[in-house]
Amino acid sequence: MSRPKADFPAADAVRALADDERRLALRVTPGARSDALAISAGLLLVKVRARAKDGEANEAVLALVARALGTATSRLRLLRGATGRDKLLQLPPA
Repeated sequence: MSRPKADFPAADAVRALADDERRLALRVTPGARSDALAISAGLLLVKVRARAKDGEANEAVLALVARALGTATSRLRLLRGATGRDKLLQLPPA
C-alpha cells in the first residue's frame, strides 16, 4: 500500500506568510505519521516523517516546502533553527 500524497496549502498562501524580506517562519514536527503542511496563526506548520537525526528532518522540511512552492530545494535557505522546531527560511524571489 502506498503512502497518501501530502496535502499542501496553495503556493500563494504560503508565500503570503513571508515578510518583506521573503523570510518564512516555520514550526516543525519531526517523526510525524505523514508529511503535511498547514497554516496556523501566521506560521507554516510542517510535519515530516524524517527523524531529527543528522539533519534528516531539516532536509525533509526543505524538500517538502520546495515541493509546495513549486521550486527547487536548492533555492531555499535555512536561516535559523537548524537544531530546533522553530525555523526561519529564506524564500527565492518570486
